[in-house]
Amino acid sequence: MKNTNILIVDDVHEILLERLRAAHIDFDYQPDFTRADAEKVIENYTGLIIRSKFQVDQSFIDIGLNLQFIARAGAGMDNIDQEFAVGRGIHLIPANEGNRDAVGEHMIGMLLSLMNNLNRGHRQIAAGQWNREENRGHELKGKTVALIGYGHNGQAMAKKLSGFDVKVIAYDKYKTGFSDAYAQEVSMEEVVKHADVVSYHIPLTHETSNMINEEYLFHFRKPIFFLMGARGGIAKIPAVLKALDEGKIIAAAFDVLPVEKFPTLAEQTWFTDLTSRDNVLLSPHVAGWTFESYYKLSDVLADKIIAAAKK
Repeated sequence: MKNTNILIVDDVHEILLERLRAAHIDFDYQPDFTRADAEKVIENYTGLIIRSKFQVDQSFIDIGLNLQFIARAGAGMDNIDQEFAVGRGIHLIPANEGNRDAVGEHMIGMLLSLMNNLNRGHRQIAAGQWNREENRGHELKGKTVALIGYGHNGQAMAKKLSGFDVKVIAYDKYKTGFSDAYAQEVSMEEVVKHADVVSYHIPLTHETSNMINEEYLFHFRKPIFFLMGARGGIAKIPAVLKALDEGKIIAAAFDVLPVEKFPTLAEQTWFTDLTSRDNVLLSPHVAGWTFESYYKLSDVLADKIIAAAKK
């Protein structure tokens, strides 16, 4: 890419700025920019770096007449109209490698907390209750963990699970022949037959939107621990709640939800039901957002942008 000039509209780690300077790549760092601010100047830039501040949709891309690439300091590109951007010849640069370890550790942490009733036990003790039998836990050893999606995050989680003496199986609609030392490739039929734990590591697309519904969950043969650390729009919360009521799901962890941030989240019809359950664990979309991943996301992005600029 020639004459690279980048607009950065989100907060990024200083390492990205340092490495761009060292590579003599021009940029404007404007982390306080709104979409309206960016729209006024984007035609002057060949590159855009964003996290999740706003949707880079068709109308925005149309204004960026000189855009050659859009980079995201995060995993996935679902806040970008990928099809339209690619159709315009714009190169898309994600940084999926940067937070894969954070996501894997976070989701395993949520799973262990659910299996051992850690949050419930803590709340009960704080309230003056000492209930050992009610908080008897499950061991992860010997379980079959199914990963839906075997990209960067799925692979990282499989590797981290290798020390728990579990069987890891993985299904990925978009790839085959990916069995490795950490996971065995299987069909979805094998997943629903054997899984004790199901963890999702897939992007939000037209195909995966609301994929997890009553019909989908009906097919699982055994009660499962349910982990959602991908994108909130993949799961219909009422369907998960019904499966919890029916015992098809033993416990569920969500780092992402279909609607995030208050006050809108609290206005959802399912919010009170979801948050009142002892066998549901929530975190505020932070699985991939550690102090370490903040650095790594920017460092990975620098690698890719510098490599692209040399072409």
